[in-house]
Amino acid sequence: MLKLTRHLFAWEPSARTMDFYERGLYNHIFASQDPEQGMFVYLMSLKPGHFKTYSRPEDSFWCCVGTGMENHSKYADTIYSHDADSLYVNLFIASELAWTERGVKVRQETQFPDTDLTRLRFQCARPVELTLRVRRPSWAGKGFAVRVNGRRQRVVGGPGAYVAFARRWKTGDRVEVRLPLELRTEALPGNPDTVAVLSGPIVLAGELGRDGMPSPYARGQSDLNAVPSPEVPVLVCDPGRELAHIRPVEGKPVTFQTKGLGRPRDVTLIPFYRLHHQRYSVYWKVLTEAAWKARQAELAAAEAKRKAIERRTVDVVRPGEQPSETDHKLAGERTQSGDLFDRKWRHATDGGWFSWELKILPGEPQELAVTYWGSDAGNRVFDVLIDGTRVATQRLEKNRAGEFYEEVYRVPPELTKGKDRVSVRFQAQPGASAGGVFGVRVLRSVP
Repeated sequence: MLKLTRHLFAWEPSARTMDFYERGLYNHIFASQDPEQGMFVYLMSLKPGHFKTYSRPEDSFWCCVGTGMENHSKYADTIYSHDADSLYVNLFIASELAWTERGVKVRQETQFPDTDLTRLRFQCARPVELTLRVRRPSWAGKGFAVRVNGRRQRVVGGPGAYVAFARRWKTGDRVEVRLPLELRTEALPGNPDTVAVLSGPIVLAGELGRDGMPSPYARGQSDLNAVPSPEVPVLVCDPGRELAHIRPVEGKPVTFQTKGLGRPRDVTLIPFYRLHHQRYSVYWKVLTEAAWKARQAELAAAEAKRKAIERRTVDVVRPGEQPSETDHKLAGERTQSGDLFDRKWRHATDGGWFSWELKILPGEPQELAVTYWGSDAGNRVFDVLIDGTRVATQRLEKNRAGEFYEEVYRVPPELTKGKDRVSVRFQAQPGASAGGVFGVRVLRSVP
């Protein structure tokens, strides 16, 4: 995308194009390299509570390791551009430019984004007429200012434009650009109640610690995708009041702390590119106080329901988890497993099947509870059999779109008489698929 952006800029110089480039450079490319071992991130997780997964130096030769390595040799690529008569300052990165054709050298001195100031110093073989075009980013509103040799300049052009200064430049000329790094939020497109927090172009991430986190180095780029993520804090305040509860941390550049905003706890926010080797969140759910209390009540009700189900459970199979499936004597044909939203599934295709053996209470009233993904569809028609007897025919056709749900099937007592285990089989109808199945439980029936 950055290579494409360079091409677009070459055809038609645009500050808004460079706004995109800057965000991609700092928030993705710069964020993708491990500062400890130099390894690279391919799948940059934005799942709340997850973490960055890095390649390993000897056996993780992902397609992105080559291009990922190349990325970090290109930080100087697009800092400056020029045409016949203009020099464009696109990015605010400490650097030196030698424009040999015009006999001009420019040194940029800055600690951006830790500070809001950058300085340009000119060295010219002889005085030269040219136009200096400095990008005024779309995020640089009130407070943006330019001084040439200490004298404040009239700025023509608002945020998201290049501001131009045409003059005869000579050795010793200096330009100071003030770039106001205001804190702001941006909503997730289509979801105004989920926001990211930014300082200027820099995306901030919340530090969430290492609880339950494995080593972040992996052989396969998706090996750690299914590692469960804990519940992350949400932001509780009146709509649009998030920034009133976020404060800078003294002595730490681009570091902020929420104050009475995070529930169940506040968080420290730092640039995403600096956050490594711990869990994080970039996007935050924003709730009112009333919505937070309602959510707490829902969570409490869900926990009570979970405990009640645990008390009724006779046996449970966790599809796709090797120990559970081995213990329950998995068998099948044309069957595979995979992951979706931190949960594992199993299905069978093209008329295939799969089965497990589950414990049963001899002769007692029981139910079979099977978990499905409510958005599954597409010729998923199958029979559910207990010891070869069909107890249900199931069709998955977006039955409960966007959520996991359970179908509960009555287990006829005559199928359990004198038994302590039964075979539960999911048999696809000819040419169709069975599942995905995300969980199977045998439950005591409620009187």
